[in-house]
Amino acid sequence: MNKDIIAGKWTQIKGKAQARWGDLTDDVFDVAEGNSEYLSGKLQERYGWNRERAEEEVREFERTLG
Repeated sequence: MNKDIIAGKWTQIKGKAQARWGDLTDDVFDVAEGNSEYLSGKLQERYGWNRERAEEEVREFERTLG
């Protein structure tokens, strides 16, 4: 699933993202609106992951949506 589709369906996808990364707040998901770079940055901040790990988490999540 490409980034444009994710951004367009963010409202529906947001619940799945919240289930996966429960430590992130609703506000983070509302601001992210499908922006993988923003989401990756918030994952790094909240979970203490390095950039590569956070980006891989987001990519894996995107794959599960397809």
